[in-house]
Amino acid sequence: MTPAKGNLVVAQGGGPTAVVNASLYGVVREAAARLDASAGIWGARSGILGVLNRRWMDLRRPDPENWEAIAASPGAALGSCRKMLTDEEAVEAVAVLKAAEVRHFVYIGGNDSMDPALKISQAAAASHYELHVAGAPKTIDNDLPLTDHCPGFGSAARYIAQAAIDLCADVRALPTPVSILEVMGRNAGWLTAATVLARRDPDDGPHLIYVPEAPVSAGRFLRDVERVHARQGWVVVAVSEGLRDENGRSLGGPRDQAAVDGFGHAMPGGVAAAMARLVTAELGLRARSEKPGLCGRACALMASPVDGREARESGQFAAAWAIQGHSGFMASIHRAASGPYAVEYRPVPLAGVANLERRLPPEYVNAERNGVEESYRDYVEPLAGGPLLRYPRLDTGWE
Repeated sequence: MTPAKGNLVVAQGGGPTAVVNASLYGVVREAAARLDASAGIWGARSGILGVLNRRWMDLRRPDPENWEAIAASPGAALGSCRKMLTDEEAVEAVAVLKAAEVRHFVYIGGNDSMDPALKISQAAAASHYELHVAGAPKTIDNDLPLTDHCPGFGSAARYIAQAAIDLCADVRALPTPVSILEVMGRNAGWLTAATVLARRDPDDGPHLIYVPEAPVSAGRFLRDVERVHARQGWVVVAVSEGLRDENGRSLGGPRDQAAVDGFGHAMPGGVAAAMARLVTAELGLRARSEKPGLCGRACALMASPVDGREARESGQFAAAWAIQGHSGFMASIHRAASGPYAVEYRPVPLAGVANLERRLPPEYVNAERNGVEESYRDYVEPLAGGPLLRYPRLDTGWE
């Protein structure tokens, strides 16, 4: 193979994950293998902002041992941002890359971050500059279209499922008697649904699981909690932070409309706390809420080995295809087989993923809209990367 010409720039956008640096490592390793030794492999500081400001570092310098450690670390090693690129800024970014003789650009991010990648690809084509633009997928929300799943999701799913197991052990012992676990996911319930992995025995929690795709009224929620409590005396509930009622109102109550992220999305949250207050006020049951929040996406200790491997391989695929001369695509993960689990990587158009969301399909939500079908376990279990911690119980022999 003749080494390719031209410099490469890689950047990270959006919220970090436990394995996002494995994707970065995959890009750098593949680029080092395919590019001419004189070509630059540069990392842009703070996502697309680093491209616009030409703030990048030489990624050939860290030694291999350091790269292995960086790949296993949480957070975005290059720094990230939530920045919506204007058409004018896309033209400016292409001019910066052209001046530095950059021919390959890889952006690691979610559906919002694929938008700057798409705009840069389009601006380069309009100016007749040969720039190969690739997206490498990343999001704990698992809501990117045209891919079976997203790097970062499997590790977050593993974390939240183990958190649910441990929470249930605690609540079962006291009991509280009602505990509500709030899970990240503004509009998509993939991650909240992953708490189904915590269940093994019939009375295991979470006993109720609510996702944004299945709105629920406050009255229906209270009846569900009352029914489970009457049956066994304690209740653990998993709720998406973006849960709403049938009228589209957040179950977390009114939010500050000015509270938006860098992509212009309203900041969700406060749902579990509001629902716990509702339980106490209406049912007279002691209830509390738990919110792992960013801990759920940043915990490298709970990273799924499958997720880490696929994050690295998707970065390698994105870099390889870009260096081979392809542009305007994102690396997609295709589930080639379920038993044994196997995947392959394919390119999909950036236009099919940028700013678009893939919601949890209705067939995964139960008929009562307060739980998840067991078929979802078959989907998510391989991604979580192996058995979770289970604990023995002294359930027999009491006098």
